[in-house]
Amino acid sequence: MRLPEGMQIQRIDLDGPLQHVYDAYRAATAGRPGPAMSFPRFSWMLRRGDSSDRLEAWAAVEDGRVAGAFGLQFPLHDNTHLAEVAEGFVHPDFRRRGAGTALFAHARERTRAEGRRLLVGETDTGGIGAAFIAAMGGEAVLREARRTLDLRKADWAALEGMLPDVPGYYLEGFTGPAPEELLADLATLIGGMNDAPRGGDVEEARYDADRVREFEAGVVPSGQQSYVMIARRASDDAPAGYTRIYLDADHHDGWARQADTTVLAEHRGHRLGLLLKLSNLVWLHESEPQVEQVITWNATSNRHMLAINEAMGFELLDEWFTWQIAA
Repeated sequence: MRLPEGMQIQRIDLDGPLQHVYDAYRAATAGRPGPAMSFPRFSWMLRRGDSSDRLEAWAAVEDGRVAGAFGLQFPLHDNTHLAEVAEGFVHPDFRRRGAGTALFAHARERTRAEGRRLLVGETDTGGIGAAFIAAMGGEAVLREARRTLDLRKADWAALEGMLPDVPGYYLEGFTGPAPEELLADLATLIGGMNDAPRGGDVEEARYDADRVREFEAGVVPSGQQSYVMIARRASDDAPAGYTRIYLDADHHDGWARQADTTVLAEHRGHRLGLLLKLSNLVWLHESEPQVEQVITWNATSNRHMLAINEAMGFELLDEWFTWQIAA
């Protein structure tokens, strides 16, 4: 792909300063609804102190300015047939000048060079990113909905009244990185997310205590705090399900992000998913009163989790595609 006059594609030094890349990213995503990614989380995403992926990042640069950039994740433990684009963008000042096409071509070239046959990524369903990927031959393999809950307007008495009574199970919670004694159980629980819709040619992810330990070690350096609730069967303390909410540790924007929620197959049918999500939300609200809104993602085919979110009062914000394209 021939670059526009004066533009070059350069590898980003992930050990160097990243503020200029972040500033371009914020300009490119300024119109995106929902919470903005903080600089600490953006930097950690690119530097990714996690041995389950190898990550590199590339930028199109013109006259010292970042015209666009992308991160590229190469999974090392599973899904070693693919590479994943992380937050690809083009600065508004450089759109329709070929920067996006050149960056995309470079991502495919790097994917092939690493022996991967598939490139995957995400865009919202109605924006310029979706139109661009479709024009490049990408296939939308999963549709996800983002929903938000405004905690300032929530009926907390009604929410607490929705808490189900689940005999034979109890809850335990923790904040921040998981303690060592919970890592093995968390590995089992996170593995339960393999039941969630994935779409396309994506394999199950395999977790053990070592992999979870590294993941947990990233919570603080990525500038985040988290609230986690685990459900256990009372008769033998077996882990049954869990849920997690993240927020930026500096509390700068009033947002929290609902992450994974799962109940292991043998423990389903007791309304543990609702119990976990509601209990964790109430705990977050009591502990972090400055949080004003919570955002969550779910595959549109995941009717059970969507029903829980809707019962809690989450409202649709927008929808996103997961794409895949042959390298």
